[in-house]
Amino acid sequence: MTHIWVRAEQRANEERVGLTPEGAGALLARGFRVSVEESAARAIPIEGYARAGCEIVPENSWPDAPREAIVFGLKELPDDGTPLVHRHIMFGHAFKGQHSGRALLERFKAGGGTLYDLEYLVDEDGRRVAAFGYWAGFAGAAVTLKAWAAQQAGGICPPVGTYAGKDALLAELAGELGDLPRPDALIIGALGRVGTGAADLCEAMGVSVTRWDMEETASGGPFPEILEHALFFNCILARPGTPVFVGPEALTAPRRLTAIGDIACDPDSDYNPVPLYDAATTWQAPVVRVQADPVLDIMAIDNLPSMLPVEASEDFAAQLLPSLATLDALDRGVWARAEATFRHHMKGL
Repeated sequence: MTHIWVRAEQRANEERVGLTPEGAGALLARGFRVSVEESAARAIPIEGYARAGCEIVPENSWPDAPREAIVFGLKELPDDGTPLVHRHIMFGHAFKGQHSGRALLERFKAGGGTLYDLEYLVDEDGRRVAAFGYWAGFAGAAVTLKAWAAQQAGGICPPVGTYAGKDALLAELAGELGDLPRPDALIIGALGRVGTGAADLCEAMGVSVTRWDMEETASGGPFPEILEHALFFNCILARPGTPVFVGPEALTAPRRLTAIGDIACDPDSDYNPVPLYDAATTWQAPVVRVQADPVLDIMAIDNLPSMLPVEASEDFAAQLLPSLATLDALDRGVWARAEATFRHHMKGL
């Protein structure tokens, strides 16, 4: 019997989950065993999972889960160095040159476990089967606009939190923008999920958007047009060959640009296209001010969809459920491809 163990997230400000009670019920109907940890933070209450027939287990008890269980979470595990013996489904952030990724892979090597990285669950054409991208773009654009509004008042972006839904976020943001003349924005990656979410937020707030994608960036840069917009959103995944969009030379060049939403947020990658900062920002401090005069702020929160945890969870879970339903065939399809990626990156450790 395939056993999926849904762990509680242990990261602050993380309320999302990758499986809804309805999805759990569908897996149970297929003969799966589904264990769900209690959680003090999860946006979807545990009662729904209990009603669906899931086994409810203590919060953070996944290290003691049966060895054959497949542990399913979203964000990173506690960085305690312990060997990882289970098969894990999560965002590992270990395959794109991230400096912290090697430590995670070393833990899998020590324990003999396997990582099925959610970012690398892809179909036959290499397209991801599930992503939070739309809501990352939507929330990331909102926080960057908050930063811009704070600049107009001579301040810096205040802390952010979760919202019951997108309407609540839009209403709050509209109040902060008030009667201010709206800025303009350039989005790179505008044809993808992340860029679409960012563009939708901008349009809802009356911000005019210039949409760029692969064709506009094929030259490899430089891209002076970015500096001619008030806002810039990076919505593409960093990978070998990704050009630098805004580099250190921007700090001394004439520019209208005052706020960057680095929604892709890969400061720990060797391929970071916005190499002006070296660590993700936080909910308490949403931006890093890389220059005071003229001002330039960078928003780089790495769990943006958690600002809208219910909508983001429901959307992602619906995308992922068809693949979760094939966990009883790990040697085929998306799971076999994900494991092959993991094994490739384990070489040489």
